[in-house]
Amino acid sequence: MSELSALDMCQKRAIFKPMTQHERELFKQHCGGSWKLVLRFIMAGEACCRREKSQAIAGHGHSIAVTTSGAVYTFGSNNSGQLGHGSLEEEWRPRIIRSLQGIKIIQAAAGAGRTMLVSDAGRVYAFGKDSFGEVEYGVQGSRFVTTPQMVESLKDIYIVQAAIGNFFTAVLSREGCVYTFSWGNEMKLGHQTEPNDIQPHVLAGPLENIPVVQIAAGYCYLLALACQPNGMSVYSVGCGLGGKLGHGSRTDEKYPRLIEQFQALKIQPVVVAAGAWHAAVVGKDGRVCTWGWGRYGCLGHGNEECESVPKVVEALSNVKAVHVATGDYTTFVVSDKGDVYSFGCGESSSLGHNTLTEGNNRHTNVLSPELVTSLKRTNERVAQISLTNSMYWNAHTFALTDSGKLYAFGAGDKGQLGTELAAQRSERGAPELVEIDLS
Repeated sequence: MSELSALDMCQKRAIFKPMTQHERELFKQHCGGSWKLVLRFIMAGEACCRREKSQAIAGHGHSIAVTTSGAVYTFGSNNSGQLGHGSLEEEWRPRIIRSLQGIKIIQAAAGAGRTMLVSDAGRVYAFGKDSFGEVEYGVQGSRFVTTPQMVESLKDIYIVQAAIGNFFTAVLSREGCVYTFSWGNEMKLGHQTEPNDIQPHVLAGPLENIPVVQIAAGYCYLLALACQPNGMSVYSVGCGLGGKLGHGSRTDEKYPRLIEQFQALKIQPVVVAAGAWHAAVVGKDGRVCTWGWGRYGCLGHGNEECESVPKVVEALSNVKAVHVATGDYTTFVVSDKGDVYSFGCGESSSLGHNTLTEGNNRHTNVLSPELVTSLKRTNERVAQISLTNSMYWNAHTFALTDSGKLYAFGAGDKGQLGTELAAQRSERGAPELVEIDLS
């Protein structure tokens, strides 16, 4: 089997679909039995597919939109240059980053005061606060970078995904290897470096020999969706407060540790999402699991209890999920029909349910999944949801449709919704179309 035909095979099948015994034997025969080499082909094929997909990121007061052609638009807060336009001025309308002309972007990540972009050539570009660690309340990031700059320390590694946590940054290579920056004291992420270390370090432990296909970063922890011969699995590492690591305790983990509960539930994870204090997974069969700190009902189990191991959201038993997104005590689920369900904290109108809490300008918290009827009325099939994942910013939410339309709602005080609000208004309760062509 040639490398081309091997890549063709990976591109023709779903990336998360376990290989058949026959396929495993073929890859062992022709790829030397190296699963990391196998993942190189899979990730390359997956990256090729993602180059043709648009993306919208609801960041920390600012927003990023990537078109199918790889162009990048940014808007919203810009106090650190995180919009990449060469200035510190806010933008209330989507504006293309012209300095990226000729560079095709396939993935974006947003943090507090900074932005990272990944190109189809495996290069990473960063701008905003000049830091890979804590940028909002730490001493790092005193220098602002107002236009995209290639991350030199990653130039020899082909990167396919970047994820920004509150104290660290993580990237994923085409070969399925995870690298982390910062937050290294006491080996909190598998290495003993200083917090201001700007060099990437391989995430030590079990994942050094197990290829990863997706990473998700929350508040002081990281989730990794890994590919093994018997199927997909999820590993977690970092701070265990609230049970968000999924191991049945609140103990911190210095090295990645397998979340064993999915085997007991007979769930094959295909999508992972890391909120600030809680996490979620979509299984191959469409079931949704949540765990962690259940404040405001963000786990969808009808209460505000913590869950220290993944638990199936029974209220979604009649829904086949294909996508999940998490924020600060908020969760969104997208079904195979393009319907959207949300639950958790309703502050800033970010759930899209439009039910005002008496006496203030917040929306009620939702303890169990509810259909977002305001999106249903758009007569569009939603493909992706993105919402702010931060404790320090009021949340806003994006809904990206199959047809490439982008709808926004929630907090908009910095222009992060892509449109100016009416006088005396700081948020929008109902989805509104953003004037941007992502197709």
